Amino acid sequence: MSHYAQLDENNVVVFVIHAKSNDKEDEFTESTGDVYRQTYLDGSTRFNYAGIGFTYDEARDAFIPPTPYPSWVLDEATCLWVAPIDYPADGKMYTWDELTTSWIEYEQSS
Repeated sequence: MSHYAQLDENNVVVFVIHAKSNDKEDEFTESTGDVYRQTYLDGSTRFNYAGIGFTYDEARDAFIPPTPYPSWVLDEATCLWVAPIDYPADGKMYTWDELTTSWIEYEQSS
């Protein structure tokens, strides 16, 4: 089974469908008038499996998820967003604080 992302006029994914494996993205476009790009569950092509709200970047031939925070930057090797500061490697849990652009230790309530 193949998977196809329907794009709006801004190349934002609005829907993902499953279709017969021999269907082609141009066949969907021709028959419906909508624009489709094939997406792959394993991310082997187009970097990431498309989801609603992702953007298809034609220059990179990649599906890019929405940025979680304005300060995060796009990793060109993965087309995923990364924090400007590495996640601490001390085994504790952290959450991102955009106001301070830093990781804040997550404290569980008892």
